[in-house]
Amino acid sequence: MTVDSAHLEHARKVADAVLYEGYLLYPYRRSAQKNRTRFQFGVLMPPPYRAVDEHEPSASQTECLIECPADAELDIGLRFLHLQRRTAQRIEPDTGAATDVDTLRIGETEHGSWDEAVEREEHFRGCVADLLDEDTELIFEFGESVVAENLRGPDGGWAGRLLRRCEALAGAIVVRPERTAGPYGVIRLRVRVENRSEPRVLLRTRDDGLKHAMIAAHLLIGAAGGTFLSMTDPPEWAAGEVAACVNAGTWPVLAGPAECHDLMLSSPVILYDHPEVAPESAGDLFDATEIDEILTLRTLALTDEERQEARAASEPPTFTEPAGAPPAQPWWDPGSDTSVSPETDHVLVGGVRVARGSRVRMRPGTRRADAQDIFLTGREALVEAVLHDVDGQVHVAVSPVRDPLADLQRHHGRFLYFAPDEIEPVPAGGGNGDDGDHGKEGTR
Repeated sequence: MTVDSAHLEHARKVADAVLYEGYLLYPYRRSAQKNRTRFQFGVLMPPPYRAVDEHEPSASQTECLIECPADAELDIGLRFLHLQRRTAQRIEPDTGAATDVDTLRIGETEHGSWDEAVEREEHFRGCVADLLDEDTELIFEFGESVVAENLRGPDGGWAGRLLRRCEALAGAIVVRPERTAGPYGVIRLRVRVENRSEPRVLLRTRDDGLKHAMIAAHLLIGAAGGTFLSMTDPPEWAAGEVAACVNAGTWPVLAGPAECHDLMLSSPVILYDHPEVAPESAGDLFDATEIDEILTLRTLALTDEERQEARAASEPPTFTEPAGAPPAQPWWDPGSDTSVSPETDHVLVGGVRVARGSRVRMRPGTRRADAQDIFLTGREALVEAVLHDVDGQVHVAVSPVRDPLADLQRHHGRFLYFAPDEIEPVPAGGGNGDDGDHGKEGTR
């Protein structure tokens, strides 16, 4: 790319985190249940896979806006993982025959069969003036490949080998810049990423499709001499054009440091503008959300002396009350405050009483900054509690109707929270036909 190299390096760190999001989850064992169903983000399956599951797409689309002169140079980098199947084989010493095994043990080392991945990157480059109002595509393909790694035994002879196989994969990057109507002349840039693989064998399972899939596919788009507009917080004059952009399977955000405006990251994971890798994430753990579990286990591994030292360092200060003073009372004890009761409290919304057990429709307000709220808009939910905070504000805790995780979330006391003006009462009998049984809400 011709953009600032420091800005690009900054953006690629975040893009790398997207590339390997969920690749392997703690405790990093292939036998762990959560590592048996892998690759959930940005998966573009080969077109024939629609016969297996029509909900897994074979293409994604990014649309974003750029202010730029006609001679601005575009560099569109597609990055994804290509599945590489590693197969362990034992070599028979007498015959030299190779046998596939799940685990191959040589001395003190174990080698297992496992699905790895190879990083792939393709770049589309061109001048805006040469591309205007036309679909221009870059076609690419990766042929089938097999690489063998021979393994020696303790006696120095060949004891086994690892075969790493990639299946053939073909795709295209289709680019179309267009000038929008109006006085500003901003460019709408459309980039489609298409998986055009045609496997030679019938696809029967998701594992079959993943062999020919683009995994964690995302775009890093640079516009030398141009300025991208924020898609999450656009200037007022561009709000209508931003709303007209169609993004499918990806979400474009400004990339690089805050002062950078010529880089855009289109990610299958919803991010905010100018995302950063947290300073606490110094190592590559594949999934930042696993850090909580790692810290918990680390705490459990502390010795009694280390725990006592930690308690001593974190205890709040104590004060001696003057003689004759009344016993100290907590400034607020929710357990003894009879003025609030989340189980029975209610709030009026549009003149309708809303309390625990009520049905509402979620309407997240514009003051929210979480882009994931768009997936909740219009969905029906069950009210779990009405809560009052110490500032006098009212919060309504809800669980989405027909959420398969609702029972588990309810058990842990985890709900979604909305202000009264962000929900809409559902009239009795006006929902989805559910019978209102609170205890079974999460299993429907």
